[in-house]
Amino acid sequence: MTYYVPALLAITTVLTIFVLSDSDRLSQHRETQRAKASEQLADVISRLETNVHGNVNLVHGLVAAVAADPHMSQPRFAAVAERIFAVPSQLRNVAGAPDFVVRLIYPQEPNKASLGLDYMATPSQRETAVEAVARRLVMITGPVDLVQGGQGLIARYPVFSLSSNRFWGLVSAVIDLNRLYWDSNVNSPSQTLDIAISRRPTPHEGDVFFGRPELFSEDPVTAAIDLGYDSWYLAAVPKGGWSSEPSDMSRFRFLAALVAFFIVAPLVWAGLLMQQRHRSHLLLREREERLEVLSRRLQLALEASKIGVWEYHPETDNLLWDSHMCDLYGQPHDQNQGSFQDWAARLHPDDLIDAQATFKRSIDQRLPYLKDFRIVLPSGEIRHIRAHGAVEEAPDGTVRVVGANWDVTEDIAMQVELRTARAKAEEQNRELRTTRRILEHQSLHDALTGLPNRRFLDQFMVTADTSDLSQKLAFIHIDLDHFKHVNDTLGHGTGDEVLKAATTRLREIVGPEEVVSRIGGDEFVIVTCGPDPADRAQEVALEIVAMLARPIEIEGQECRIGCSAGIACQTMAGETPQQLLMNADIALYEAKKKGRNRVEIFSDDLRAITIQTKQTADELLRALECDAFVPFFQPQFDAQTLAISGVEALARWEHAERGILTPDKFLEVAEGLGRVAEIDALILEKSLFQMTRWGAHGIEIPKLSVNISAQRLKDPKLLGMLEALPTDGYTVAFELLESISFEDQEEDLKAAIRLLKERGVQVEIDDFGSGHASIVSLLELAPHRLKIDRKLVAPIDVSESQRRLVASIIEIGRSLGIGIVAEGVETMTHAEILREMGCQTLQGYAFARPMSSADLMAFAEDWQSRYPATKTRASLRRA
Repeated sequence: MTYYVPALLAITTVLTIFVLSDSDRLSQHRETQRAKASEQLADVISRLETNVHGNVNLVHGLVAAVAADPHMSQPRFAAVAERIFAVPSQLRNVAGAPDFVVRLIYPQEPNKASLGLDYMATPSQRETAVEAVARRLVMITGPVDLVQGGQGLIARYPVFSLSSNRFWGLVSAVIDLNRLYWDSNVNSPSQTLDIAISRRPTPHEGDVFFGRPELFSEDPVTAAIDLGYDSWYLAAVPKGGWSSEPSDMSRFRFLAALVAFFIVAPLVWAGLLMQQRHRSHLLLREREERLEVLSRRLQLALEASKIGVWEYHPETDNLLWDSHMCDLYGQPHDQNQGSFQDWAARLHPDDLIDAQATFKRSIDQRLPYLKDFRIVLPSGEIRHIRAHGAVEEAPDGTVRVVGANWDVTEDIAMQVELRTARAKAEEQNRELRTTRRILEHQSLHDALTGLPNRRFLDQFMVTADTSDLSQKLAFIHIDLDHFKHVNDTLGHGTGDEVLKAATTRLREIVGPEEVVSRIGGDEFVIVTCGPDPADRAQEVALEIVAMLARPIEIEGQECRIGCSAGIACQTMAGETPQQLLMNADIALYEAKKKGRNRVEIFSDDLRAITIQTKQTADELLRALECDAFVPFFQPQFDAQTLAISGVEALARWEHAERGILTPDKFLEVAEGLGRVAEIDALILEKSLFQMTRWGAHGIEIPKLSVNISAQRLKDPKLLGMLEALPTDGYTVAFELLESISFEDQEEDLKAAIRLLKERGVQVEIDDFGSGHASIVSLLELAPHRLKIDRKLVAPIDVSESQRRLVASIIEIGRSLGIGIVAEGVETMTHAEILREMGCQTLQGYAFARPMSSADLMAFAEDWQSRYPATKTRASLRRA
């Protein structure tokens, strides 16, 4: 860049001068425009002031006449005004207002409407009128909108009598504003300025009464007129706006650019020539240095690689070797010249003929010489040589061959080793592929049955295409029934044999195009497909259920398992296999719930039930967080006296939308979530609180019965919670379902019941007669009371056999010292029959339905007033 410094300085200087000159001309042009516009605006202002003052002075004569003759009549006033109007002016009319009321006017005919106008009674006139009198000066205001149309200026003259100097009134003159603008060259065709007039120097909305309001923001020239009371502020710009530059500006710039070019161009040309000369010098020096570097690199490369260079002249049979060639062939350096035969004498006998023929062919056909061969050194050592050569023909026709040799003995040995290693690696790879196939098969198949496993099924579901409705998918989810019983009783070895036998039966039913997999301990999934796979899936499922229902013989012992199956069929394109498997699982759950050893097909109804169950589960969890579970209470009555002998606490869910829900609406969902024990604890705690509350109000209820689940019964915190709750003055009884008490007689359950009894908690068997409890188990448990199931109580008034059955239960309880509670007492006939049978306690809709704590308080107060504990059998009949 040093060669262009003079040119850059010249360019900078010329550009600076050019910019300054251009800016100066533009500034002068703007100042000239504004000066011219200011002169024009000053002329307009001068004309306005002259015309306004001329009109004002004309009216002064009329004012003097009125001051000399305060009692001037209308004809006299009109005659004087007529002489004034004869002089050219912008006056439109004049009016005399003695005592501020218009009595005189000219011209009279078009302005009759103004007669009688009281300035003091007119707010728009009063202020200027009073101001003119106070100052004793002419007050000019406007513009104002005239009643006769158009706009005007109003000049108000205070008049005082010359004889008495008393105030007479006002003389008002109206100056026609349009004529004033025209005569003052404000809006005449010859005016080249665009003019606007405002009441303020910086106008607000409505201040501009002539011209465009936005003109005040277009950088105008401004001036002002003082009218005495009001001031006008004028702004003007040339019509079409300010010119940005003078008309000869383009010519000026062109000439300036031309001068700059003739100054700068020679300097740039000189710098370019100097740069090219310097560049050529640098390029020549760089090439010399590069050639020297290449020469050194070549020499170093030859020395490092031990490549030998040779040159052969066919016409003279002269062969030249460098020192590296001599070392390569084991020949002294001083014997670096020889013939073709000297080279051939060193070739290995097995490579001699081929190497000579290739060399001769390269010379004859002018081809590159490329050849690998072996040589034998004088010491007997054999070396592998790689030779490259090029045939060159000089302009005079002479031919020479120039080439290089290098030792590749180690490369050949390495290649042999690599080939051996490659062969060994390929053999190992074959073994690894075989092992990998085995491992992949094992990872995707069950080791016990050989069936595809869950991983295989997952991969199948990921890759399955459900967009083709001609090949719809159907999933069959199978679960073996009673398989856990086989494992527990006969051992896992027998269980494995049962699984193998079940697999064999499955394979006999499933077709070759269908997939059967074992996805769990005793769970299998079968996938079939087709245009309408539902019939095939149902056929397969029914055959499997029937086949697995037959006994399986293992080592001479029969094992019966059976199975349940759920089917889900694809109904639309894009339905995912994962969703189908989930649907089949839902159908399987339904099959097991309906009694097992059956097939259920997934449907929209099942989907709705599943969604409803999920929604109920979510709402139940929120209800637990919001404390939405409350106890309802159903009274229990002494069969003899009908006195309230206790209450049973029943769980109710206060649902925000569905109202009060009974356990049949949520208990199954709560069991699935494992939250039954939590609900039991809430109901127990709240019930005990209500018992204490009733006692404080004088309502004595001797016993509280609450239902308790197996989960809650096994809770180690249960006893501690009972000790912390108030239970003084009444008995707490836990009601256990017969199925809990007799089917699940585990040691920890027995221990829990024993500890409850030690703490004073009574145990009752709920729904007795609906299960299959044994008398032995009943004796072992030793409950305080049995509650006869409502299904047994309902028909006792019409069925003799049912009545005998209930009587037997009551007799069993009496013989064992166990109290009897009959629930489901719907009529007083039921109550009378049960009392005669010896039943101690009655509970049912014949007396009271489950109710809230507040309702129970009201009910108990009324009932205890009518049926105290001393009532007799007659009370029962009357009730």
